[in-house]
Amino acid sequence: MNAPLRFEPYLRPMVWGGRRLGDVLGKALPTSANYGESWEVSDHPSHRSVVQGGAWSGRTLGELMQREATALLGPEQVGSGWPGPFPWLVKFLDACDWLSVQVHPDEGSVARLWPGEGSKTEAWFILDANPNSRVYAGLLPGVDEKALRQALADGTVAECLHTFQPRPGDCLFLPAGTVHAVGGGVLMAEVQQTSDATFRLFDWDRVDGQGKRRALHIEEALACIDWNAGPVHPVRALGYPAVADTASAGAVRQRLVGCKYFELDYVRQDGPWMLGDGAMQVLVVLHGRGALHGAEGQQLIATGDTVLLPASLERAELVPHGDLSVLLSTLPRR
Repeated sequence: MNAPLRFEPYLRPMVWGGRRLGDVLGKALPTSANYGESWEVSDHPSHRSVVQGGAWSGRTLGELMQREATALLGPEQVGSGWPGPFPWLVKFLDACDWLSVQVHPDEGSVARLWPGEGSKTEAWFILDANPNSRVYAGLLPGVDEKALRQALADGTVAECLHTFQPRPGDCLFLPAGTVHAVGGGVLMAEVQQTSDATFRLFDWDRVDGQGKRRALHIEEALACIDWNAGPVHPVRALGYPAVADTASAGAVRQRLVGCKYFELDYVRQDGPWMLGDGAMQVLVVLHGRGALHGAEGQQLIATGDTVLLPASLERAELVPHGDLSVLLSTLPRR
């Protein structure tokens, strides 16, 4: 397995979605509905990504994990007993309206509350944000279960949460157990554990066209919360192209997140650089255009593209066509 892998996006209509997955990121939205998510790399049972082009075209990521796990993840990972599916779900989200106030479970909670699902720690990178958009991330100091239950009864949950106005170039790390929400016009990339486990705590009293509310999972959500975590603050990507108050041109490689599930680096280049060091990586193009040159030829890449770089990939060259910014997710070695 000596070539980068690309997959067909899986586009999901959402009540809180919009049209920027198509308008900004170039996704082919199949209907006139509002779309909230584009699953770029997924081995979740709800959808297993299908390879687009190349020698493995038409194969699912699940099939590759069964046949080529060592090539994908690396001998260190598989040799130590990789426990399940491909480790990440990589997606884009268009939070035109408000996502619910929600919590994702950790390993212990998901085993009790959603057997068969995975835990869900995630990270967001903000690509674009409207002036009135907000992120809610983490409980304010002093908010305990009693206070949050009262806020749920009063409809004042937002007053219990740390909040800020997101800006393009913000990266937010959300460990499992963090209460969070986002909306008002936020376009972002997300890297998360392979899981679709979400417990809704509050849904802004929203109703659909038939006057129905989405289901809440209050007791499950409360059982998942890390009550000691506190507010979550973003890390700023240096020189992100859409950010006016940071330095402009120049090469940047900045570690944004480091945890046992993934390491995220922001990389900005205006000259060629090498990829492939024996670790499995996923490259998300945040801004700009370029080309990947490797043993099996050239692949053009542009804003909104996502590419999986197998651990077995021999060193490949990434050549920017002008200014290029990417989010590079690396599987930590065991």
